[in-house]
Amino acid sequence: MSNNIIDEAKRCLNCKNPRCVKACPVETNIPEMINLFLDGHIKKSGKMLFDNNPLSVICSLVCPHESQCEGSCILAIKGKAVNIGGIENYISDYNLDIIELKKEANNLGDVGIIGSGPAGITIAFILSMKGYNVTIFESHDKIGGVLRYGIPEFRLAKDVLERIKVRLEKLGVKIRPNTLIGPVITIEDLFRDGYDAIFIGTGVWNPRKLNIKGESLGNVHYAIDYLKNPEVYKLGNKVCVIGAGNVSMDVARTAIRTGSRDVAVLYRKGEDDIPASKYEVDYAKIDGVNFEFYKKPIEFTKDGVLYKNIIKKEIDGKITYIEEDEIKLYECDSIIVSVSQAPRSNIVSNSGGIDTNKYGFVTTDNCGRTTRKGIFASGDVVTGARTVVEAVKYSKDVANEIDKFIKGEKSTCDIL
Repeated sequence: MSNNIIDEAKRCLNCKNPRCVKACPVETNIPEMINLFLDGHIKKSGKMLFDNNPLSVICSLVCPHESQCEGSCILAIKGKAVNIGGIENYISDYNLDIIELKKEANNLGDVGIIGSGPAGITIAFILSMKGYNVTIFESHDKIGGVLRYGIPEFRLAKDVLERIKVRLEKLGVKIRPNTLIGPVITIEDLFRDGYDAIFIGTGVWNPRKLNIKGESLGNVHYAIDYLKNPEVYKLGNKVCVIGAGNVSMDVARTAIRTGSRDVAVLYRKGEDDIPASKYEVDYAKIDGVNFEFYKKPIEFTKDGVLYKNIIKKEIDGKITYIEEDEIKLYECDSIIVSVSQAPRSNIVSNSGGIDTNKYGFVTTDNCGRTTRKGIFASGDVVTGARTVVEAVKYSKDVANEIDKFIKGEKSTCDIL
């Protein structure tokens, strides 16, 4: 492994105008990372990565590198890009347990973080290192949010989250598991108990329904629920996944790994229209996932999915999709609906002054300030489901804004 990583690092051309850096949402200094590594300064390289992205060890595994850093590598034009993700993960994983994390000050204030997904962990690291007393409230028994309960083990080994937890606790971060903020402990309780600022990073855990007949049947499940603990589901041999995003690929590949032998993705459009990345689709095909295109589900039954075929036509220069009249049955033992997620309303519905948009996402300005003073938000609960690195990017800015707010400094944020 290490020899391969060294060989990959040596392939870097050390471009004067590195396109890989510009393509990275958090602008990781990839040439510096590689040069420090090759010069024998792996710890310094790891510190640089962590300071820029506290979740570097995770992003290096789950980022869509083919559309970001590696996709922009100059070597990818005529050949194979440098394995930037592999190099970054080797360095970050090596340093995670030994990197020296120091507090800049002590007792600058108290911050409550609701949710321990990518946004919450990023905020916790940054503010605790600045000198704030940070408490994380997590509704599950373990930290990680979507990292733990939404990304399959074969893509992200969960032991890394336990190692991250150790680092947070060594910085003095308090973690309250199994604590759902809203119904019992409210936002008002947190302010009453002395928190100077509150951050909401609760993600998107409500599955979107298709609103068709049969969705309540015992053989129908939702992707976000299934991925939390796939082992407890008895799907049977033949499984149909409705939807074709990246989450759908995770679901289909997980179903195969947990015993189902015939797994298909049912999608109402064609292969060129699939929202999932080509990388994820290719891996799904390698794992044995089948794809059924131009099929629109209209009802779920105990025997499978009733659907209509869709015909794609070009009329007057515009693409049009036409449903056929005939209803057919796609037989399967289980159906998993994977067509997006929405936030839960347990915080907003039990607290005043926090506005949401028509989709239920928390409304913020471009620095993460909500419509209620002292409350901030970022991540999927604001933007909808995005990549981990995007959550890190925006959460870094929000952490700095929280710091300014508690210190009474003027914000430089332009309200959207």
